[in-house]
Amino acid sequence: MNTQSPSSQIGQSNRGVLAPGANSDERFIQDYKRLSEVIDACKTVGLKIVLTMGTFDLIHVGHFLYLEKAKSYGDVLVVGVDSDEKVRARKGPDRPVVAEGERVRMLTHVRHVDIVTLKPADSPKWELIKLVRPDVLIATKETYTGKQIDELKKYCGRVIVLEPQATTSTTAKLRRLNIGLAEKMKVAVSEAVEAAFDKLSNEA
Repeated sequence: MNTQSPSSQIGQSNRGVLAPGANSDERFIQDYKRLSEVIDACKTVGLKIVLTMGTFDLIHVGHFLYLEKAKSYGDVLVVGVDSDEKVRARKGPDRPVVAEGERVRMLTHVRHVDIVTLKPADSPKWELIKLVRPDVLIATKETYTGKQIDELKKYCGRVIVLEPQATTSTTAKLRRLNIGLAEKMKVAVSEAVEAAFDKLSNEA
């Protein structure tokens, strides 16, 4: 259990959410009450809060560029990560490829990310946004409709919609992986059938 006060958890020498070390134990804040206290402490000292959310499955260069761009809009970048249950409900039983614990830990090692938290499947609509009330909310084009963005402005200073920061995506990588695997299996099955046929012919 973290016994530090919210203000001391912001940053001290090489510890805390704003320190240069990975400090996964400080950067990952699962308890929303604790998260609210840390965010409030950041705001009290005048830090500008940026929030973004997503799955971050099979992290690739597009994710890193996206997070770097998101951080450029403020001082503290908070990343909400979809829980495994939430991802399965939205993307199917085969996702995520990487479990939530590992996805969270990887993000705490990304230099542009300051705080990471999990978004449970049963959390109320926009719960994390309403809790953080960021100065800037960063989203992708597919995340919200124009009407939703207008509504979100009640809880955020600004809503910034970013274009894709790279030509790759997790879905595309998985598709290529599946195609490659299918081709290898096709060749292996074909060779096995041919070998079996040859054996039967030789025994006849």
